[in-house]
Amino acid sequence: MKKIKLSILDQSQIRRNGTAKQALNDSGELVQLAEKLGYTRYWVSEHHNFKMLAGTAPEVLIPYLASKTTKIKVGSGGIMLPNHSAFKVAEIFGLLETLYPNRIDLGVGRAPGGDRMSSYLLNPSNAFSEKEYYQQLTDLKGFLRHEETPETVHEKVKSYPKPDVIPNLWILSSSGGSARFAAHFGIGLSFAQFINPDGGAETAAFYRENFKPSPELKEPKVNVGIFAFCSENEQKVKDWITEFDYRLLHIESGASGELPSLEEIKAMKYNLNQKARIAYNKGRYIAGNPEKLKASIEKIATDYQTDEVMVATICDDFDDRKKSYELLAKLFLES
Repeated sequence: MKKIKLSILDQSQIRRNGTAKQALNDSGELVQLAEKLGYTRYWVSEHHNFKMLAGTAPEVLIPYLASKTTKIKVGSGGIMLPNHSAFKVAEIFGLLETLYPNRIDLGVGRAPGGDRMSSYLLNPSNAFSEKEYYQQLTDLKGFLRHEETPETVHEKVKSYPKPDVIPNLWILSSSGGSARFAAHFGIGLSFAQFINPDGGAETAAFYRENFKPSPELKEPKVNVGIFAFCSENEQKVKDWITEFDYRLLHIESGASGELPSLEEIKAMKYNLNQKARIAYNKGRYIAGNPEKLKASIEKIATDYQTDEVMVATICDDFDDRKKSYELLAKLFLES
C-alpha cells in the first residue's frame, strides 16, 4: 500500500453554546495546525439554514484560510453547484487560484446543502435535474479553460482573471450517481462515506473503470471522507460515540434546537427505529484509540484503493478536536 495521505474536511462546527465567530476562529487555528502536521488539503463545506454550522460560503472562507497558511491546499468540499451560476463560480475560483497559485481545490456537488426552500432562494431556476448539472459542469470547465466552443456562450464570454493553471477539480458523491460525471469529465472523485456508509468502494471502482482522461487529470483520482475521533482516553472515546450517535439522529430528524447535554443524552431511551438508525450511522464514522484508528483508516484506503482519506472531526472540546488530528498525524504523516 502507498503511504496514506490525510486531509481535513471542516464543516465550521459551532460548538455547544458557542458562536459562529468562534467557529470561524477555530477554522483559522485548525488550518494552521493542519499545515504544520503535514495534512494534504483542507476543505470547507457549504450549508444553508442550519444553525449548528457556520460555513455558508466556502468562497469567502477559503481566502481567509489560505491567507493564514503558505502551502497546504485549501478548497471547497464543496460548492453546491446548482445553487450558483457556473460563470460566477469560475470567476471566483479563477481569482482564488490567481491569488494563491497551485493551492486551490474546487470541489463541487449537486446536493442542496440544506433544504429545498433555501436552495430555491439561492437559485430560483434550480430544477434539481441531472441534465442541468451536466450542463453546469460543461460550462464550468469551459469558462475555466477559456474554451472557444462555436455556437455556445463560450464563444463570446470568458471568465477572468485567467489563472496560469486552473484549480484542482473534484466532484463530490454520496449516492454514487455523480461518479458518472466525474469519470466522463476527467475530474477527481471524492466519496462522502460520512454521509452514506454504503456503496463507496463500488462507486470508486466504477469511476476508475469509466474514467476518461482530461487535460487536467490523466489518471483517476479518488479520496474518501469519514467522520473520525481519536483519543488515548477510553472514556472520552465512549462519550464522543454516545454524543455523536445522538447528534446524527438530531440532524436527521430536522431538529433545530440546541443539543442536549451529554448527561441528558446518556439518560435517553431510544425506540427500535432510532436504534436501527444508530446502527446504520456507525458506518459513517470511526472512533477509538490510535491503534484502532490506524487499522480503520488503512481498511478504508484499501477498500477504496486510494492513498488519501479525508477526516471530519466534530467535537465540542476544541482541544480534544485538535488532539485527535495530532494523533492521526503521528500515525500517518510523520516520517
